[in-house]
Amino acid sequence: MADIARITEIVEPEAQALGFDLVRVKIFGKSEAGGGISEAGYDERALQIMAERPDTGQLVIDDCAALSRRISDRIDQLEDQGVELIEGAYRLEVSSPGIDRPLTRPKDFANWAGHEVRVQLANPVEGNRTTIQGDLTGIEGELVTLEDKKSGPVQFALADVISAKLVLTDRLIAATRPLDTSGAEDILEEQED
Repeated sequence: MADIARITEIVEPEAQALGFDLVRVKIFGKSEAGGGISEAGYDERALQIMAERPDTGQLVIDDCAALSRRISDRIDQLEDQGVELIEGAYRLEVSSPGIDRPLTRPKDFANWAGHEVRVQLANPVEGNRTTIQGDLTGIEGELVTLEDKKSGPVQFALADVISAKLVLTDRLIAATRPLDTSGAEDILEEQED
């Protein structure tokens, strides 16, 4: 099993060296030993790195390519030294968090207050519910508050969050900076025979 905390320690300085903030490090899919397709629909393992420019909240294609090269080079260096961060085959995916981004850091819960979120919790709240959805009120210390659609104000510890993601709404679209599509016209699509 890969150690996400260790991978994050390796990847974060590489992102910071390019002026990016690391949003999330996650492994999807199953190992070759497990075989088959994972619950997420992946038929192979993927190391997903999400990062953003602090000023725009996104990465353009050239940014993704630069970060991917930098991370690949660093992982190759470690493997040459006998350090294996991820056992077996996997692919590296580097991306921007997107408009319906995951919320992974305390500052995400502060910055996106007022927007609708869907949160999965490790410990139940409000009548044994572990999934809640509503407008994010904010975060104070380590305590997150949202206005749940079913039960009103709900508070929970940031440490209890398994996953949190913005819900795509008209309000979110209106509040989001226009996406930078520079470089998109240079993408070549592969033709299938």
